[in-house]
Amino acid sequence: MKQVRFLSQTFALLLLTQTTLAGEGKLLATAGLTQLEGSGGGGIVPWATVAGYDSEDEFSVAAFSTQVNLDDYRLNAWGVSVGIYDRIEISAARQTFDLTSLGGDINQNIFGVKTRLYGDVIYSAWPQTSIGLQYKKLQDPGVAKLVGAKSYDDGTDLYLAMTKVHLGALAGYNLIWNITARATKANQLGLLGYGGINNNHYEVMLEGSLGVLVSRQLAIGVEYRQKPDNLAIKEDDWKDLFVTYLPNKHVNFTAAWAQLGDIAGAKDQQGLYLSMTGYLW
Repeated sequence: MKQVRFLSQTFALLLLTQTTLAGEGKLLATAGLTQLEGSGGGGIVPWATVAGYDSEDEFSVAAFSTQVNLDDYRLNAWGVSVGIYDRIEISAARQTFDLTSLGGDINQNIFGVKTRLYGDVIYSAWPQTSIGLQYKKLQDPGVAKLVGAKSYDDGTDLYLAMTKVHLGALAGYNLIWNITARATKANQLGLLGYGGINNNHYEVMLEGSLGVLVSRQLAIGVEYRQKPDNLAIKEDDWKDLFVTYLPNKHVNFTAAWAQLGDIAGAKDQQGLYLSMTGYLW
């Protein structure tokens, strides 16, 4: 049933993007994608880019839908973001973590804001740099209590991201990279609460993306996200290998193979990541 709902959300998103106009101020692909927590960026890592194709005198609205099918779990995420004058990004996302093997699910709401501090991903000598915040509100705290989280209500992540596109840098192909430093106490994005027996303080985690645009409309790359290990049960770093198709400035599609390691005692969780972002105007 949840797969049907995901597909219906995606289909509705696709219909909307065919009849509306995205901002036209940026080059194709420079708006990035939408990551699992609703911020503009890669799949699992927020970038310094502001969501949407708005220029300095425009604004844009985007919507996304993502599903990650793992061995024992399924994660659905959807949400919206607004880009304002290519300077400020505001986002809201809903995550549902389906405990496929156990029954039930965990829901979390995430509200984000990001502001560009410096630069442009292409035209400035140094990387575009942004600072962001993600406020996370856990709706179903039962599992977080069970696994020993110190806080199972809400938490806030702070991050600093730097993103740069190098035109023709790799055998004539465009190269894009991003590095993000995140201060967090979240366990599994916050779905298992915040803090725990091993640590209840903010730690700085490093996240990164590296991609190549093999054509104007196709990108491939890898991502890595360092994770805190606050609980008695192990939490592994995340990584993925992705392919993104960008037919135009109205929509993009991403498929990835995600390796998320141990989650809530279930070993070696990996599976297919599918995501779509539509730029409504």
